Amino acid sequence: MWKWSLTSVGVNLLLGLPAVVPVWLLWYFAANWPFAALGWTQREPTENDGMLPWFLFGGPVTVGFTLLWWLANRPVRRRLAVASPWYWLASALVTLLPTFVLVIVP
Repeated sequence: MWKWSLTSVGVNLLLGLPAVVPVWLLWYFAANWPFAALGWTQREPTENDGMLPWFLFGGPVTVGFTLLWWLANRPVRRRLAVASPWYWLASALVTLLPTFVLVIVP
């Protein structure tokens, strides 16, 4: 049991390193469009490219990483005796750990 849980943590920590890119892309999109429209953030003054870069770059990067993350976690999940929702929640949080460290550490 411990071997597989360590495997799960290791897989998700390693996937968390490249996950910084899609997380940043999602934050950049949210901060410049929906959050700025609600008044929660200020729009980047030089952002005038529109939505085309998000369809060509941001979307495929995010979808590709999510697919890679799911395919890497699926076989590990089958070998663990943990309820499925708890496994996926813990895996997502462990994957986001490197991003949180980069945000917290100056």
